[in-house]
Amino acid sequence: MSNARPISSINLNPSVQKKLREAGYKTVQDLKETTPVLLSKELDISNQEAQMILQQVTESGERVSSVSVSEVAQKQKFMITTFCHGLDMLIGGRGIALGQITEFCGVPGVGKTQLGIQLSVNVQIPRSMSGAEGEAIYIDTEGSFIVQRVVEIANGTIEKLNESSDGKNDLPLDLETVLSRIHYFRAHDYIELLALIKIMDQFLKEHRTVKLIVIDSIAFPFRQNFSDMMLRTRLLNMIAQDLAIIAESFEIAVVLLNQMTTRFGNSGNSDKVTLVPALGDSFNNKCPNQIILYWREDMRFAHLVKSASSQEATVQYQITTSGIRDCPSNWPIRKRYREDD
Repeated sequence: MSNARPISSINLNPSVQKKLREAGYKTVQDLKETTPVLLSKELDISNQEAQMILQQVTESGERVSSVSVSEVAQKQKFMITTFCHGLDMLIGGRGIALGQITEFCGVPGVGKTQLGIQLSVNVQIPRSMSGAEGEAIYIDTEGSFIVQRVVEIANGTIEKLNESSDGKNDLPLDLETVLSRIHYFRAHDYIELLALIKIMDQFLKEHRTVKLIVIDSIAFPFRQNFSDMMLRTRLLNMIAQDLAIIAESFEIAVVLLNQMTTRFGNSGNSDKVTLVPALGDSFNNKCPNQIILYWREDMRFAHLVKSASSQEATVQYQITTSGIRDCPSNWPIRKRYREDD
């Protein structure tokens, strides 16, 4: 097959295709003349990801890879609901998409951990009920994971699913099953977090039904006792790249729970203080989906900052004993979360 064919003929992620075009790569021959080290530097990606791209180029020389519309639709069919219709609509229609990174940022007490737990339970919803029917990995960096709260949310989820099934089918979920399908890891510092992510590939190969990874929180290990900021930036970029590869390779959802920090001097005003997601723009730009969770007048709101498929909007949500739930008359409103904060 001709090496002069365009790189668009190779079955690569659209974001990778875009990076290649911006770096001047137009044909298969262009890619065959480069090396993994050079490609990683030009695209600002890891050597591992560069090697994967070039491997796909080599394999595509034998045949042109394609994905049918049916396969694409099948991948989009099974998403992870939050049990808040407004929040589901905000982030894609029916919840968290598989194969992508989704970042939820918010101040303490707004419900980030409870959302992470709810998703870890809801990822187990059977496919017969339009669920992902998978297992979850929960990486706790703050020590905020409380088993009793997991039990409450799991019981609330089982009760809600039983109501939805109308008694037509025996629900294949019970409390013990739900708890056994959440794999819990405690990372006490950034070194343990890095080690976990590095071995995640092997763990996922041994646990093929995992469809969700939650990291709560991604910022905590990097916010204290870190004097070398350049090293911190490199490590965070490496984590983002590794997680992106994991999400796409294993077709699972990666959910990052992030903290907020203050930024001074925004928009030329040195006295202005603004709340922004922690870890900086370099890291957050690598997350294709970002939602801010915040308070206003004792009510919780979720604001979609960026998404590959949805417009910027805001919805209200609530946290009950049973977990994340909708609010009455919850229609998306187009309002910036920073107003009046």
